[in-house]
Amino acid sequence: MTSLRSLSPSLTRITTAGAVGAALHIGKGDPDKVDQTALDFSRAILNQTEVDGEVICCEGPKDNAPAFTYKEKVGTGNGPKVEFIIDQVDGTTATAKGKKDAISALACAPAGCLQVLPDDGYYFKIATNGLAKGKISPDMSIEEIVQTVASLKKLPLSNFTVIMLERERHQDMLSRLRKMGIRIILITDGDIAGSIVTCLPNSGVDLLLGAGAGAEATIAATALKCLGGTMLVKVWKDKKDDANRMQRLKAAGVDIEKTYTQDELAKGNEMIFAASGVTKGEMLDGVRFTPSGAIVNSICTRLPSGTLERSETILKFSGHPIYSQIT
Repeated sequence: MTSLRSLSPSLTRITTAGAVGAALHIGKGDPDKVDQTALDFSRAILNQTEVDGEVICCEGPKDNAPAFTYKEKVGTGNGPKVEFIIDQVDGTTATAKGKKDAISALACAPAGCLQVLPDDGYYFKIATNGLAKGKISPDMSIEEIVQTVASLKKLPLSNFTVIMLERERHQDMLSRLRKMGIRIILITDGDIAGSIVTCLPNSGVDLLLGAGAGAEATIAATALKCLGGTMLVKVWKDKKDDANRMQRLKAAGVDIEKTYTQDELAKGNEMIFAASGVTKGEMLDGVRFTPSGAIVNSICTRLPSGTLERSETILKFSGHPIYSQIT
């Protein structure tokens, strides 16, 4: 039977397909086409993969955007029994507008290992490398978090970089960070990649802060766990929340006061994260089309080995069972 470890190349093929499908619509202003083509291509490759798989969460349904269906059965039915969280395009709007930082990403683990927080509002996220394990908390002030991580990394604040989504909900946090004199990278989309670059050598990014969705939190937590990093996630309480949100989260089994770590969102010691670049970003280069196909850059990391692989795939569309439909 196929082992989970040996699936890494196959899972990168899935995100490669999603990236190509999305990239066909870069800058064309149609986010639904971005999502739909990425979905069609990634689903086609996924269903050729030797797994007995189930998609336990995906991005899209809350916005009525094209997406995998909840508990969709995927794969050939032969091979390890696994579950997937798939974001065929993290950065759909960025792709449709021709902007940076869009990727196609997934997390895969044995059935029952991945926990996804409900798609109901936002969650505060902190991501950095492994030096900060047990040393920081969402209950600390933003200033304390930054100062602690900078101290652990032996960096002066003037040489410390935070990455965060450019959102109205982050304005107060952004103002406070700027007063500290640190560098800040604002991204329009893509806090999965934003989380991961904090753990990549020589990325120049030290810390991710900000509020985002639950599915992306678990995908990122899977990657950070493989890389030995730190991921902390807690319910973001916003004055704009509707009055019943906390009760809904409690009813869904969420501890609204708890800080979830990478080890709770991605349980066990066997898992894979894969991603491919759609548009150029902090983590990956974007898809480059050639006269005969495309060039796609990907990253894959897995446990138990902690291996991190970067790859460049050169595709030829002619005669390919999936890509030959591209004209």
